[in-house]
Amino acid sequence: MSDIWNKLERNLAAAGDRRILSLFDDPERFGTFSAETDGMLLDISKTNIDGDALSLLIRLAETTGVAKKRDAMFRGEKINVTEDRAVLHTALRAPASDPLMVDGKDVRPPIAETLRRMERFAEDIRSGWITSSTGQSFTEVINIGIGGSDLGPAMAVRALAPFHDGPRCHFISNVDGADAADTLRDLDPRRTLVVVASKTFTTIETMTNANTVLKWLRAALGEGAVSHLAAVSTALDKTADIGIAPDRVFGFADWVGGRYSLWGPVGLPIMLAVGPEGFCEFLSGSHALDRHFQDAPLNQNLPVLLGLVGIWHRNICNYPTRAVLPYDQRLARLPAYLQQLDMESNGKGVTIDGQDLPRPSGPVVWGEPGTNGQHAFYQLLHQGTEVVPAEFLIAAESHEPDLMEHHDLLKANCLAQSEALMIGRSFETAKEIAAGLGFDGDERQVQAAHRTFEGNRPSVTLAYPKLTPFTLGQIITLYEHRVFVEGVIWGINSFDQWGVELGKELANALLPMVRGAPAQGKDASTRGLLRKLSG
Repeated sequence: MSDIWNKLERNLAAAGDRRILSLFDDPERFGTFSAETDGMLLDISKTNIDGDALSLLIRLAETTGVAKKRDAMFRGEKINVTEDRAVLHTALRAPASDPLMVDGKDVRPPIAETLRRMERFAEDIRSGWITSSTGQSFTEVINIGIGGSDLGPAMAVRALAPFHDGPRCHFISNVDGADAADTLRDLDPRRTLVVVASKTFTTIETMTNANTVLKWLRAALGEGAVSHLAAVSTALDKTADIGIAPDRVFGFADWVGGRYSLWGPVGLPIMLAVGPEGFCEFLSGSHALDRHFQDAPLNQNLPVLLGLVGIWHRNICNYPTRAVLPYDQRLARLPAYLQQLDMESNGKGVTIDGQDLPRPSGPVVWGEPGTNGQHAFYQLLHQGTEVVPAEFLIAAESHEPDLMEHHDLLKANCLAQSEALMIGRSFETAKEIAAGLGFDGDERQVQAAHRTFEGNRPSVTLAYPKLTPFTLGQIITLYEHRVFVEGVIWGINSFDQWGVELGKELANALLPMVRGAPAQGKDASTRGLLRKLSG
C-alpha cells in the first residue's frame, strides 16, 4: 500500500506547475470526472487529479478495503471496535424487509415500531388530537439537546422550511443561559411542546437546560407541565422521574452514534415540522444514496469519489482545511453539521490498533452559505497564502419561482467562484487592467500585483435539482459515507469520540471551584482565571 502512496506523491510532483485548466484540453474531462445518481451530480473535474491519479486513488480504496468494510457495516458487524458496537444508522432509513441480525436479534422490527410510534405521535400533535394541558393545540416545539441531538435536526428543520406545515420548531443546546432565555422569551408555555433529547438523560448541558425549561412550564402550568414533555432517550427510569409518559419516550440502540442519529427518534422535530410523509421522503433519499454507495462501481460512486478527493487534498497536496459552501441559504447550518460529522469522526491520531497514524487524518471543516461568504472570507480563498479546497453545493431550481432573478444570480455567482478559483488572473492581464485605470510606471506594477489571482485552486461542485426532503437525505448521506471512506483509508475508527471526554471530566471537577471551593491541584493559569471569573 505504501507503494500507492508513493506513486500518488510522484504523480503530483511530476505535475509541477500544471494548471487545472490545462486538463480540460481533454474534451471528455467533465464526463470522466463527474458522476450522477438520482438527479444529483458530483463534479470533481476542477481538481488537479488526472487520469493516472484517479486510477491510483481507486486502487488505494481497493487496497485499504473500503468495499469490504462498507459491506461489513451494512451487515451489522461490529466495526466500531473500541466500543464493540455495530454501526447501523443505515438501518434506520432502510425498508423493513429482510432481517438484519445484531447479537442474535433482528433489529428491523423495533426500528419499524419506533417509526410507527413517532408517526402516530407527530400526527396527533400536528392535527391537534393531542392538546396541551389547557386544551389548546401545540403551535411551538422546543428541542433540547446538544451535539448530534441538536445539530442534525436543527440543520434539517431549517433546510426544509418550504415544507413546514406543522408547529414551529426551536432549539436550545448551549448551556449558556442566554440560549434558553432568548428562546423562551417570546413563546407561550400553554402552546409549547418540549422534546428532551439525551440517550442517557445525564448529558449535563441538556439536563441543565431541561430543568430550566421545566421550571418555565411549571410556573405557568403547574402540574400540567408534564403533559407538555416528550423525550428521546433510552433511560425510561429517568424520564419517568420527571413525569414523562412512556408512550412519549422514543429510544434508539447503541449502534446509532449521536452524529448519525437524525434518521431516527432524534429526527422527531423534523417529523413534527414537515409531517410523517415528508420525513419518510427524507429517509428515502438517504436510503437511495445508501444503495448507490453499495452498488455503484468505485469510479462512479459519489461517496467514494468525494472521499478520494478528500484524501488527495489532505494527504498528497497537504491542504489542512476544506470549505463547505452551500449556495442555498436554507443549508446555512450544513457546514456546522458537517464539522461534527467529519471532525468528531476522523479527528483521530491513532489507527484502529492503537498505532500512531503515519499521515494526517481529518482536515478542519468550515464554511458559510454563498453569497454571504463571498463578502467575508473568499478573499483568503482567492489570494491567501493557504490553498483551501472548496466544495460548492447548488440547486438548479429554487422554491421561489417569483424570485427567479435571485436564483439566477445565485447560480451565476456559484459557477463564477469555482471558475475564478481555477483560472485566476495573470499578472499581465492585471497590468492591462491597471493601465486602463490610469496607473503607469512602478505604480502600475504595484496595482497589478494586488489584482493578480494565482488561480489553480481546486473545487468540487454538488449540483441537485431542488432542495427537497429526498435531496436533503441524499446530501447528508453522501457526506456520511465520504467520512467513512476517508476513515477506512486512514485506518481509523470513525465511530467513537473519546476526544470529547476529557474536557467533560475536568469541567465536572472544576464546577465546585467555580463556585468557591479551593482550586487544589490546578495550574497557575487555571487558578488565576478562576480568581478573575469569581466575580
